[in-house]
Amino acid sequence: QVQLVESGGDLVQPGGSLRLSCAASGFTFRRYSMFWVRQAPGKGLEWVSTIKTGGSGTYYADSVRGRFTISRDNAKNTLYLQMNSLKSEDTAVYYCANLGNGYWGQGTQVTVSS
Repeated sequence: QVQLVESGGDLVQPGGSLRLSCAASGFTFRRYSMFWVRQAPGKGLEWVSTIKTGGSGTYYADSVRGRFTISRDNAKNTLYLQMNSLKSEDTAVYYCANLGNGYWGQGTQVTVSS
């Protein structure tokens, strides 16, 4: 049974930081590129970041580049998203996904507000 379980979402003030985690199981994690995707209130899905299988290839949306860092620990089957200098427009539900197979987590809420 495939599972992607996100955690780490919280209420944080503008300028603050959060680290999201995504624990994967039920598939061979190290063989797949992994993604973070978010959905802000009342808006559609927005791609945030991608990391290749070995972790050396990383890609970011313009809106988060320089502030967010994606990483993975293949030994722990875990995906991460370090988010710094958070802005109110980063408020969203954040999902981790294996888009190649159509696997999605349940999401974790990030709220940036003073």
